[in-house]
Amino acid sequence: MTSPALDTPTDLARNDTRSVADALNASLADCYALYLKTKNFHWHVSGPHFRDYHLMLDDQAAQILGVTDAIAERVRKTGNTTLRSIGDIGRRQTIVDNDREFVSPEDMLAELRDDNRKLVESFRAVKTAAEEAGDNATSGIVDEWTDQAEERAWFLFEASRR
Repeated sequence: MTSPALDTPTDLARNDTRSVADALNASLADCYALYLKTKNFHWHVSGPHFRDYHLMLDDQAAQILGVTDAIAERVRKTGNTTLRSIGDIGRRQTIVDNDREFVSPEDMLAELRDDNRKLVESFRAVKTAAEEAGDNATSGIVDEWTDQAEERAWFLFEASRR
């Protein structure tokens, strides 16, 4: 239940916006998990393609972090509340953390490629929920986030080809 102090006015049905907010918050949790994993791999990449991978992963991490505020603000615009803590992220994320001390560059790229594809699936769930709720603003904006995640997956795939 939303606190009266956070009761943002909206013309969308409250039950419908809850399903949109749940899908957005799940995507947001995955964005944070993917951001941290991408930065982790950026910090720990090694090998002959170090510079290229290091720079690509930094660019990708910045892009992922850049979308987080838009997602959270979309949740609030629908009259709902968003993530509040690392614990909240951990409970909602579907992207699996990688705590290994060493990951080969090839494995890094493959894992991030697959994680970005998983994020695309999450964004598609947002799109479906938004369309069912008549939330055309969320339905429209999620297309750009999907395109960015697909592009990251493509770059990671191409960078890992031999």
